[in-house]
Amino acid sequence: MKKYFCLFIISLTFIQLKAQHSAARQWNEIVLQAIRNDFARPTVHARNLFHTSIAMYDAWAAYDEQAQPYFLGNSIGNFTCPFEGIETIGTIKSDQEEAMSYAAYRIIKHRFRLSPRGAATFQLADSLFQALGYDQNFTSTDYSKNEPAALGNYIAEQLIEFGLQDGSNEAQDYANQYYQRANGPLNPTESGNRFLFDPNRWQPLSLDVAFDQAGNPVPAGAIPFLSPEWGNVTPFALQDEDLTIYSRRGNDYYVYHDPGAPCYIDPTAEDTSNDEYKWNFSLVSVWAAHLDTADQVMWDISPASIGNIAIEDYPRTIEGLRDFYHFFEGGDISEGYTINPITREPYRPQIVPRADYARVLAEFWADGPDSETPPGHWYTILNYVNDQPALEKRFNGQGELLDDLEWDVKAYFVLGGAVHDAAIAAWGIKGWYDYIRPISAIRYMGINGQSSDTTSRYYSPSGFPIVEGYIELIESGDSLAGINNEHVGKIKLYTWRGPEYINDAESDIAGVGWIRAEDWWPYQQPTFVTPPFAGYVSGHSTFSRAAAEVLTLLTGDVYFPNGIGIFKIGQNEFLKFEQGPSVDMELQWATYRDASDQCSLSRIWGGAFIHQLMIFQVD
Repeated sequence: MKKYFCLFIISLTFIQLKAQHSAARQWNEIVLQAIRNDFARPTVHARNLFHTSIAMYDAWAAYDEQAQPYFLGNSIGNFTCPFEGIETIGTIKSDQEEAMSYAAYRIIKHRFRLSPRGAATFQLADSLFQALGYDQNFTSTDYSKNEPAALGNYIAEQLIEFGLQDGSNEAQDYANQYYQRANGPLNPTESGNRFLFDPNRWQPLSLDVAFDQAGNPVPAGAIPFLSPEWGNVTPFALQDEDLTIYSRRGNDYYVYHDPGAPCYIDPTAEDTSNDEYKWNFSLVSVWAAHLDTADQVMWDISPASIGNIAIEDYPRTIEGLRDFYHFFEGGDISEGYTINPITREPYRPQIVPRADYARVLAEFWADGPDSETPPGHWYTILNYVNDQPALEKRFNGQGELLDDLEWDVKAYFVLGGAVHDAAIAAWGIKGWYDYIRPISAIRYMGINGQSSDTTSRYYSPSGFPIVEGYIELIESGDSLAGINNEHVGKIKLYTWRGPEYINDAESDIAGVGWIRAEDWWPYQQPTFVTPPFAGYVSGHSTFSRAAAEVLTLLTGDVYFPNGIGIFKIGQNEFLKFEQGPSVDMELQWATYRDASDQCSLSRIWGGAFIHQLMIFQVD
């Protein structure tokens, strides 16, 4: 009974949006909720967001005297969508709203029909459709009679057909067609990493009980790579000159904006060629030592101290990361702002424990505050911006004020195109370079020993560098040495201790201490552990920078309205992995790019990855 009551309340909430927001916004909220109810698949949902945004934009543009549809009447990739035009039979706005509602509704019904919580999604979609006064039984696609509902059905029909041939393999539920993993699976509950055969390639996890980041159960056993062939999907704005085609075992991997290879490790190399690999993964472990409020380190996390990195100061090489990130204290080279340029007042400092800030970032940016995946997360940020009274809805900050409907359809369309192409570019790189995640690399180096002292019998060129206080050798008499000193000579890490130390996430904190490197965990739930795809490049960073550039261009301003964006975090009400945060706090950003940079930091504290070099420019 409780479940159905909650669904009823949620349905009422979406219906009430009718009086507050445009039809495009209402349907976008339904799509975001549908994503939360589905499996956590950022590539798939970037595409779903884009396709529903195309549907609403084209339904609007078909009736506008100046706008040109993107899909209707055009060829996209190998698909052509015929369109003969349509005339208004009601008011322009009512016809636009009706057409976009039918289009969005039909796409939602198709794309989320296999969703694990599809019934809840459909209840919301049906409730909104009925509240808007439309007929679910009207399925005609013959728009020659100028019926907006038929046009909406036609747009959906054509987009669905387009999606069945766009390279995503939707017909087979987006299954991989030829990718083959290089390593056997890692069961993180077992010490070490005995099935890692190539320390430069991605390794799947094998979990007895597994859930994705949306909380949906996934089959036990080795979890497959999500979307390694996504570079093959038909893009929005990516061009052939951006493309490099690689081949592995006779199969093509499409890579747009190829950033070059990540840092590799050669187990036989005695020179410095392994240094960047070891530095990268050492930093992940060291930053995990920040995840305990017992260290009493306090930071100002307001824009007075954080943000404001110039374009030219971002790292362009793997080696450049050393100067960009602070290895021991955490964070990056940002120094904040002297004043809020909009209000002309200084930003108010916000002093909180560094551990709370780091843990909140790791969870907030992991998959969005409500698990709508990173591309959906940026739609929620866009909707937040759209709701700010200080925002003037002028496209690119210029020209006349736009009404809510026009603003929303244009904003969703350009953001959708950006995150769609970000997914294609990032996952094309992930699929080809197929790069290892920290849990695999850290355990691998920990097994090998140390690489600082060539005279020690525990030396290995592919072992950890010794970092006093953070990365050391286990010696006889150490509490980690084992009953028979069987672990003497292995690497120990001063880092987050892992889920073994959490019995009740609402009351326990794992804390930080010395553990064996072969038992290292990222700051994640034990039923998830790490994303099921390669670590290079960072998908979160690519999505976020692309979206930040869109919001900057869309609003004509690098700053959030009034010079600050805010997300409130309640004391002991936000963290899901363990208790916390220990204080009330706010995530604050002066600019959209600052928010994107914060997302990148979160991936290190969360133990997901470090290589974040790709800045996705939006033209």
